[in-house]
Amino acid sequence: MFTLTANQFRRAANLSLSLSARWYGPVYSAMQEFDIDTPIRQAAFIAQIYVESTGFTRTVENLNYSQQGLIDTFPRKRISIEQARKLGRQPGEKVVPIERQRQIANLVYGGRFGNDSPDDGWTFRGRGLKQITFYDNYLRCGHALELDFIAQPELLEHDELAARSAGWFWYANHCNQFADMEDITGLTERINGGRNGLDARQRQYAIARGVLCP
Repeated sequence: MFTLTANQFRRAANLSLSLSARWYGPVYSAMQEFDIDTPIRQAAFIAQIYVESTGFTRTVENLNYSQQGLIDTFPRKRISIEQARKLGRQPGEKVVPIERQRQIANLVYGGRFGNDSPDDGWTFRGRGLKQITFYDNYLRCGHALELDFIAQPELLEHDELAARSAGWFWYANHCNQFADMEDITGLTERINGGRNGLDARQRQYAIARGVLCP
C-alpha cells in the first residue's frame, strides 16, 4: 500500500488547506479499504472523484442546470428540448427552484435501474463523492457497507460514507484495471456512463499523477 501523505493529497487534489483537512482522512481510509493502493490508482481515483464532487465541494447532486446544460448533459430520450427549456434556469433566476430540480431528476433518472416509483429519480439522485445514483446502486452499496441507504439515502452525504461509497463503486466496478492502464477515457465511461467532463478528468489526472508519480 502506497502511503499517501496529507500534503501529497492536498497537492494531488489541488485543494485548499481547509478542504484538504476535511477530506484527507475519509478518502485515504476509503483507498485503504478498497485496494486503491498504488500511486497510479490513487491519482486516477482522486481525479475522478474531484470532478464527480465538483472539487470535493458537493456530496449531493447539483441539479441547478441551465437550459443548455440540460440539453448538453442528457440525451433526448431522457429529456426533450422543450422540457429542458421549461425546467432549466429561466432568465433572472440564479437557482432552479427545488420543485423543478425534483422534476428534472425524476425525468432523467426515472424508470431504470430500480427507479420504479414516481419520485425515485429525486430520492436516489447522485450522492457521495462518486455521486452514487439509482435505487439499484443505493441498494448494492448499502449491502456492501452494511447500511440501509434505501431508508436513509441522505447517509451518503456524510463525509466518511461519501468517501467509502466512492471506494466501493470503484472496487465493485473494477476501476483499478483502467487506472493501471492509465485509460482515463475508459475509466470515465465506467464511472460516468459516458464521457461527461472528460477534459476536466484528464486535467485533474495530470495534476495528481505529477504529484504522486514524479
